[in-house]
Amino acid sequence: MDEKVYKTMGRSGALAIIVGVISIVVGLASGVLLIISGGRLLARKSGILF
Repeated sequence: MDEKVYKTMGRSGALAIIVGVISIVVGLASGVLLIISGGRLLARKSGILF
């Protein structure tokens, strides 16, 4: 019984690390894309007429 609990804890810990790494990568990628698109909008704001 103890071995089963030990394996389950190991798997859940590994899964938590994997999900954390994926979250960091997705967060960084979306942040970079937002910075790039914001910079493009600021650079082209003089061409917009209202």
